[in-house]
Amino acid sequence: MATFTKINSFVEKLAEKSFNLGSDTLTIALTNTAHTASWSQLSDLTQISYTNISARVLTISSSAQTSGTYKLVLADLTLTASGTVPTWRYAYIYDDTATNDELIAYFDNGSAIDMQSGDTFTFDFDATNGVLQLV
Repeated sequence: MATFTKINSFVEKLAEKSFNLGSDTLTIALTNTAHTASWSQLSDLTQISYTNISARVLTISSSAQTSGTYKLVLADLTLTASGTVPTWRYAYIYDDTATNDELIAYFDNGSAIDMQSGDTFTFDFDATNGVLQLV
């Protein structure tokens, strides 16, 4: 899977109580536009049309700390196309519960993803180390 890159504003928003990563609804947003450092919320993105793609809501497997290290573990998510899906390259995790649908991180797949009916794409999150850790 592509490398996790946190959104700069995520750190401040987390410190100022904009997120509850253990219970908020986290969702994937897809775009074909490269990231800009000033982006902080979902409305900053130009998203693709999701008409022909399965649900993008993430399942939180665990949100806990051990010995002062917090780890967010997400279950893998498989997207399935039911028709032609617009080309996308970047996948963002955003907090659909937070005010303004705040961005958390993004993944650059390195090249465009084209999906036709029946195609799948799996976000293979690390079940051991989690998608993110706070030390």
